[in-house]
Amino acid sequence: MPIRIFPAITDEVHHVFSKSIEGFRVFRDDREYERMRSLLKFYTKGNPRLKFSAFLKLKNKSYFQQKKISDNNSLVKIIAYCFMPTHFHLVLKQLKRNGISIFMRRILDSYAKYFNIKTKRKGPLWESRFKNVILRTDEILLHVTRYVHLNPVTAYLVEYPNNWAFSSYKEFLGQIEEDKKVCDFSELMDAEPKSYREFVDSNIDYQRKLAYIKKYFLE
Repeated sequence: MPIRIFPAITDEVHHVFSKSIEGFRVFRDDREYERMRSLLKFYTKGNPRLKFSAFLKLKNKSYFQQKKISDNNSLVKIIAYCFMPTHFHLVLKQLKRNGISIFMRRILDSYAKYFNIKTKRKGPLWESRFKNVILRTDEILLHVTRYVHLNPVTAYLVEYPNNWAFSSYKEFLGQIEEDKKVCDFSELMDAEPKSYREFVDSNIDYQRKLAYIKKYFLE
């Protein structure tokens, strides 16, 4: 089964994966991780009305995102995410035709420009095109979110997923303030925090147990 699907299907949920060229470390500190997290939230909209650099100068960013941009113009809905030093995973629902492609192009280009200016680097930052695969059932969606949130654990960056600050895991556990949330999974998943935490944390050695959906894991 091919792991790339062109184009992504509107109103369906996809697991999206992008990595840097030759394993280059693209997230090196908290500020860089936070930059990408902000890009996710900003570029979900089809017409953000201003550049991200101008958005960063606004005093009330939450008001702008909530009041100045219509939800009817959203390209994607972010279900889950995890940023790793050399790559990242997203679970996205496409809301508009070509929404995932437009969204990914914007965040990848914007971050590459920021990173290259910051490091005085030239050239592409990301490996070819992002990869994506459709998640056709609720069960697969649930297991893939667990896979995404366990990435830092399986890479031995932290002991437990709750120790990793750069994923949506704490949103699933209800530990993030409303105005700081990136994800909206309520209509697709009934992720009761205690049950979800048990589901994830009890399966740190999950690769063997989840082998039957290995084809959905894009690495």
